[in-house]
Amino acid sequence: MSVATDITTAQIWAWLDTVPDPEIPVISVVDLGVIRDVTVTDGRVKVTITPTYSGCPAMAVIAMDIETALAKHGVHQLELDTRIAPPWTTDWLSDKGRARLETYGIAPPQVAGGPERCPHCKSTEVEKISAFGSTPCKAQWRCTACLEPFDYFKCI
Repeated sequence: MSVATDITTAQIWAWLDTVPDPEIPVISVVDLGVIRDVTVTDGRVKVTITPTYSGCPAMAVIAMDIETALAKHGVHQLELDTRIAPPWTTDWLSDKGRARLETYGIAPPQVAGGPERCPHCKSTEVEKISAFGSTPCKAQWRCTACLEPFDYFKCI
């Protein structure tokens, strides 16, 4: 069974926006910025994805989740094209994604290289605990006001 020819790229984008990042499920792969392009041609769908870094172990799960989500909508002729150039950057995070990260308790990346405030109490009194966090793309920080530790999504 192939995808109906009246499916649009906008619909594909909307469906992909429901696919959560496996490491941070509060943010979609669209808001994370790993979905780089979507095309629909003659009933075939091509989704171009860029990993957050070239060795990202979550990409296999993301690819499977994309296939599963689109198959639920009748997309069975799917090509996933993984591109590592240009490399993913935190600039590709959407504003919605940044807000969801903070609501979830992860400080979104800042150009200055550190969080501007604690995602829990919003204090600007924060300190780095470790450059290494729960995943390679995060660092561990602590708020000196509320004393809560939190992840900071590193600026890449």
